[in-house]
Amino acid sequence: MFVNFRRERAEILGDYVIETGATVRMAAAYFGISKSTVHKDLTYKLKYINPALYQNVKTVLNTNKSERHLRGGEATRKKYLKVRMEKAGNKR
Repeated sequence: MFVNFRRERAEILGDYVIETGATVRMAAAYFGISKSTVHKDLTYKLKYINPALYQNVKTVLNTNKSERHLRGGEATRKKYLKVRMEKAGNKR
């Protein structure tokens, strides 16, 4: 009997997300694939390939989803802080 030791991409992505707490966007950038592919692998394919890993990934993704408004607010704050600093530099 032939045993296939090749791991599925969904499992590799799942391990990465759990180890790093990465968002879908961060995982996509790290592996050089689209966000849609990462999302589909983690939310659909992983459920059938490795249900236990899927449950752990689902927890991390739900945490990231619940915190995304905070990350967005922080990004906006930094953006306008930079704009204010540039305006203050031009007045001198």
